[in-house]
Amino acid sequence: MVKAAWFVAPLLAFATAAPAADLQKGVDAYQAGDYAAAYAEWQPLAEAGDAVALTNLGVLHEFGRGVPQNLAEAARLYRLAAERGYVKAQINLGTLYDFGLGVAQDLDEAAKWYRLAAAQGERRAQNNLGNMLEHGLGVAQDLAEAARLYRLSADQGYVLAQVNLGAMLETGRGVAQDLAEAARLYGLAAEQGDVVARANLGFLHYHGRGVQRDLAEAARHFRLAADAGDAGAQYALGVMHANGQGVPEDQAEALHLYRLAAAQGHAAAQNNLAVAYEHGRGVPIDHIEAERLYRLAAMQGHVLAQRNLASLYQLGRVVPRNMVAALMWATIAAENGEPSAPALRDEIAATLPAADRDAAQRRARACRDSGYAQCN
Repeated sequence: MVKAAWFVAPLLAFATAAPAADLQKGVDAYQAGDYAAAYAEWQPLAEAGDAVALTNLGVLHEFGRGVPQNLAEAARLYRLAAERGYVKAQINLGTLYDFGLGVAQDLDEAAKWYRLAAAQGERRAQNNLGNMLEHGLGVAQDLAEAARLYRLSADQGYVLAQVNLGAMLETGRGVAQDLAEAARLYGLAAEQGDVVARANLGFLHYHGRGVQRDLAEAARHFRLAADAGDAGAQYALGVMHANGQGVPEDQAEALHLYRLAAAQGHAAAQNNLAVAYEHGRGVPIDHIEAERLYRLAAMQGHVLAQRNLASLYQLGRVVPRNMVAALMWATIAAENGEPSAPALRDEIAATLPAADRDAAQRRARACRDSGYAQCN
C-alpha cells in the first residue's frame, strides 16, 4: 500500500540577525509562552524591515498568539520578508497560497515561493514543490523533477519526502522502480515515527518486495502502524490474525482490527466484517449489519462487497427480498471484473421478467455513472 504525504507547518524564525540580542529575547519569550512579550520585542525590528522579525510576527498573527488571529496580516508580513529573500518567510507564504489561508488560493503563487525557498535548500519547500510537480498542481507535471526534489529533501532527513520518494520508487512512477531503495527510505521515515512509512514497510515485508519476505516482521510493522491508527495496517494485521500468518491465529483480534479499520472507511475491512456478520463468524448473525457494511464497501467500488451484497439480496437475507437490487449489484460487480459475478448475474437475471431486468440495468448504469452516489 502506497500513500504519499504532503504538509508543511509554518516556521518560526530562530535565526539571528542584527540586532541579534533583541531577536533572541523575543525567541526566549515565545518559547516560554509569553507571546505578548515576543511581539513587543519583534515589532520595532519588523518596522525597521528585519526579515526575521517580520516572519516571526507573521507566525504570531497566523496562529493568534499574543494578537488576534489574522491570516491576511500574516500573509502581508511573510511577503515583506519573502521579498527580501528570507527562506522561512518564502515557504510560509507559499503554504498560505497553497491552501488559501488569508489569501485567495493561488497554486501558481505557491509554486513560485516554494521554488525560491527550494533553491535555497529548504527541505520542506523541496518536498512541497515536488508534490506539486508530481501531481501537476499549479505547474506542469514533471515526475522526474518531482523525484529529484524529493531526493534533495529526503537526503536532508525530511520524513515526508522520504515517504513520497519511496512511493515513487516502489511503483516506478517517473523513476526506475527500485524496491530496495523504497524499503530503505520507508525505514528511515518509520524510524522518525511516520505511520504511513511503517505501514508501507509492512506491506513490502509481507510480499517480499525489496526485502526478504518475513511475515513476522510484516506483522511487527503493521502492529506499530495499526496502534497509531493506520486503517490499512489495521486491516492487514487483521487478515494475518485471521489466517495465522506471522502471528497466532486469533479470530477475535482479527474482528477487532477489522472494526477499527472499517470505522475509518476501509472498504476491504468493511467487507470482511460484513462476511462475519452474514455468516456468524465470531459474532452473532446480523444480516442488517452485514447489509450496511457491504453497502459501505460496495459504494467505494469494492468489487467483492458488490458481489456479496448481490448475493445477500438474492438469498432474501434482508427483508424484503430485493431481486432487482440483487441484479443491479451483480451487474456492477461483473462489469468491475469480479470473477464470480457474471454467473451470479446470469442466475438472477434468469428468474426475473424483462421489466425487472431493464430496471436493474438502469439502476446499475445510474449507480456507476454517478460514482456510486445514486445506488438506491
